Formats: sequence, C-alpha cells, structure tokens
Amino acid sequence: MIPPRWEHSVCDEPSAAALAAALDIAPTVARLLCQRGLSDPELAARFLHPSLDHLHDPMALADMGVAVDRIMKAIAAKERIAIHGDYDVDGVTSTVILRRALELLGADVVHFIPERLKDGYGLLPAALDRLHADGVSLVVSVDCGIRGADAARRARELGVDLIITDHHEPDVELPAALAVINPKRHDCSYPDKNLAGVGVALKVVQALCQRAGREQWLPGFVKVAAIGTLADVVPLVGENRVIAKIGLDLLTKGPHKVGLRALLDVSGLTGKTIDSYHISFMLAPRVNAAGRMSTPDIATRLLLACDEAMGDEARQLALQLDAENVKRQQEEAEIVAAAKKIVQTDPEIGAKSVIVVAGEGWHRGVIGIVASKLVDAFRRPAIVLSIEGDTAYGSCRSIPHFDMLGALERCAPLFIRFGGHKQAAGVTLEAGRIKALRAAVNAVADETLGPDDLMPRLRIDGDLSFRTITDPVASGIASLAPFGAGNPRPVFSARRVAIIDGPRKLKERHLKMSLKQDGRIFRAVAWRAAERHDYLAEHKAALDVAFSLEQNQYNGATYLELTLADLKKSEDVGI
Repeated sequence: MIPPRWEHSVCDEPSAAALAAALDIAPTVARLLCQRGLSDPELAARFLHPSLDHLHDPMALADMGVAVDRIMKAIAAKERIAIHGDYDVDGVTSTVILRRALELLGADVVHFIPERLKDGYGLLPAALDRLHADGVSLVVSVDCGIRGADAARRARELGVDLIITDHHEPDVELPAALAVINPKRHDCSYPDKNLAGVGVALKVVQALCQRAGREQWLPGFVKVAAIGTLADVVPLVGENRVIAKIGLDLLTKGPHKVGLRALLDVSGLTGKTIDSYHISFMLAPRVNAAGRMSTPDIATRLLLACDEAMGDEARQLALQLDAENVKRQQEEAEIVAAAKKIVQTDPEIGAKSVIVVAGEGWHRGVIGIVASKLVDAFRRPAIVLSIEGDTAYGSCRSIPHFDMLGALERCAPLFIRFGGHKQAAGVTLEAGRIKALRAAVNAVADETLGPDDLMPRLRIDGDLSFRTITDPVASGIASLAPFGAGNPRPVFSARRVAIIDGPRKLKERHLKMSLKQDGRIFRAVAWRAAERHDYLAEHKAALDVAFSLEQNQYNGATYLELTLADLKKSEDVGI
C-alpha cells in the first residue's frame, strides 16, 4: 500500500491566540477551531456548546407551510396518512420520528418502507397504488422522492396528496407534488443545506410541534435523529452538529422507550458514554442489517416500540437484528475478498482510475459497504455491481476529488436509473452494458483526475509533543466531538519518538506498543497495521508518528491513549 502524504494544515496563529484568550481555552483547541473556520468567538462558542435553540426556524424551508397545513388538516379530519421511508438507517429513523410525532398528535398513520430486493429503491408508482388501496389520502415521503416524478404523477391520478421530504440532489425539475421539502432545492434559501434525510424529517416534526404547542417533545425525537444523522455521514457542522451532539448526550443519559433500550442493550451500549464511533460501528450496522439482509420493518417496529408490555417482543426484534448483522458481515467478507481478487488479477479492471467490478448474485444489501472497502483499500472510486439475470444493480463510492454523481450524469444513457450524491450513489443498468459503463466513467475520470488526486493524504492539524499533552488539552480536544465528515478527528504529529515496548500484534491485524518522547510515555494502537510490524521494529529507535488522542475508561479511571494514523522513520530534516 502506498504510504500517505502528510499534509500540515495551516493556521492564522494570531487569530488562534485571540480566540484562546477570548474563550479561555487551550491554544491547541483554539488552533483546531480556527482551522475549521471558527475564529469568531461567538461562532466557536456555539460550536463548543450547541443547544436546541440553535436550530433554524423550520418554516424557512420552502413548502414547509403548505406541508404543515395539509398534515394538520389530515389529522383533524382523521384521514389516513402514510409515511413512505427508505430502508437504510437514515430512512428508518426518519420514518420512526415522523410516524411517532403524528401518533402523538392523534393521527391515523401507517408507514411503508420498500424492501430492497422486492420493491426496489425510492418512491415508486407501485407504492402509491398500494397505499391508495389501503385508504391513504396523504403520503409523506422521508429520505426519498426528490427524483420521484413518476410517483408524483401517479399520486395525482389517484387523488392522493403527496408531500416529499428528502435531502438528495434534485433534478432540474421538481416532482409535481403538493409540497417538496429539501434544503438542496435551487429555489430554497434555507441556510443549512447539509441535513441528512432524518434532519429534514426532524424539521417537519419541529414545525408540527411548534404548531401544536408541543415544543417540549423535541428532545425525544432529536436522539433518534442523531442515529440517522451520524449513520448517513453528513457534515457534522451547523444543525447536524446540534442534532448529533445533543442526541448523543440524550442517548447516553436516557431514559429510553423499550425498543431503543433493547437496541442499545444488544449493541453492548447500555450504561456507556455513547459517541459517534458507537453509532457508526455498533448500533447503525444492526439497524442497517434489517434493510440489507431481510426487511427494514424489523428495525422500524423495534424503534417504534414504546409500551413497556412489549419488552419481550422488543428483545426478540433486537436479537433478530443482531443475527441479521452477523449474516451481513459474513456475506460482506466473502464479496470483499472476491472483488479484491478481481481488481488485483484483471488489469482491465485494476489498472483503471475508477474500479468497476461485478459479480453474479452478489447480495445487493452489502455491495455499498464493499464499494467503501474497495475505496479504502485501493484509494480510488469504486462501483460494485450485482448481476441478477439481465440486470445489474450497483453501489458507487468515491474519493474527495471525484464527483461520482456528476460522472454518472455524463453516463446517463447507459442507465435504467441512477441517483445519489457526489460521494455515494446507486445505479441500475442492463448487465450487457457493464463494459460500456467501465469505459465511460473512466473517460470522465481521465479528464478530471490526475495522479496527484489518487495519492493518499493524511491531514495533520499540527505538532503536539508528548510533554504538552495534558488532561485539559485532551478534554478540550474531546469537546470538539462528535467527529466525522466535516469535523474530522484531529490528527497530530510528534517527531523522534521511540517504541520502548512492542510493537506486538493484536488479533493478527493490529499493533500495540508504548511510545516515549522527552521522558513521557503513552500506550498506542495502530489499527489494521500488522503488516508494518517488521518496518517499525527496525526503526523503533526514532519514528515520526501521526496520532489522535483517545480518552478511554477502565475500572472507573480515565486514561489517555494514542491511536496511530501513520508512523515513519524519522528524518533529521523534519517531516
């Protein structure tokens, strides 16, 4: 694997010093805030201490007034309302919060989430037929529908009012629905364009709570919205930060309804301080596994469970999610291995700037994860396709310098359908067109990507010698959490560090060691770095290390540990 190039972030040092003085925070923390564009003390303080008061007025979203009026009218008239969701964590949590809010307001409400393999993706005319037959007169989509022009036309033919709420990129023309709520609408002046689907759903809930005089309900919805927001990897700034940080605090504190309690328990999170890692790698995969491997309704029913009498049922649903997640992990591992082998052995695939790899019958529920793993392994955009008969279903993942959705738009004649974001998208096409897709998407990449764009990079926020790592500094850095897209975990460098214990292999994949610089010693872990054991052992006397700080707890005590992002032989001339 090509070692990453270390790129040091610059900082306006006088601004950082002024911010440290204004907020009485550690200079290291002030520097990090400035690097994130938060040199203004008021903005920095809002970032460090978000509150629900910082959420924008939901009525500033285009069509929100029309939507709330229609929903309240339907509630008053006891019309049947359907929430149409999506099968990933973002879609499931969106469905849960909006359905629960409507129930509390006295609505006659049902929900429908398509099953990946049976129903296909997104808001489709067949779903409108089904809901209309069930007596539904108002459909509200969440996390889907922005490109559902056919579904909107079918709703009008049936006399069903359709409200679309979504966060995906719209087409040039919006669907002809009663209301279309999406901050990415070109004619929408809403100040925060980066909400997840569940964030947009939360704005509808917020507006309904305000209209009904029930603002005190909002925190209970925010903690579920945090799960979808963190799982959907949206930038954790602005309203997303408010939702994620406050939601994590509420998830940690409790109390919770029986369904959420069962999910936290089976995820091993009961009694823990829950952070973004726990959501992304422990809780969200279990919710996602339902939609990937069987039916998303398992997760939806679990998160909707409120009655304490449902304790046994909630436990069984949570265990079912756990079992589906194990199946997902096994299926994913097999496909990742097969895909990597193809990339490494077929130069027609492996030598291209964009990896386009396909397999017969690969489980559609996991190819998105497989695409992400190929991006991580080969540092290139990846499209992974499952061939089922004459049709290929694909998931696409990208790198920062390549607009995947833009590339797909230039290949549009090849697809039956496609959609998504710059960094993640989905496609459906005839299986016979896979070679043409590989050629077309790589033609776009050859125009827009240079060798330097494919070079792995490691952003370094600044130097941090071991002597300057104190508890206040570590706590100040932790106050910037939750970390993720748009607010990456800070990475620091330290020079001429010695390994005084280790490196020792951990589970044959990772390395543990103790590091020493200027008389101070820290324990450290390098995840998935076992293949570098011999190199580190050879150069252990003097290494430059890139690391992030972790505050871990054991037996009630908190201790600092370093998570190593990279290590390399020290050079006297510097990094």
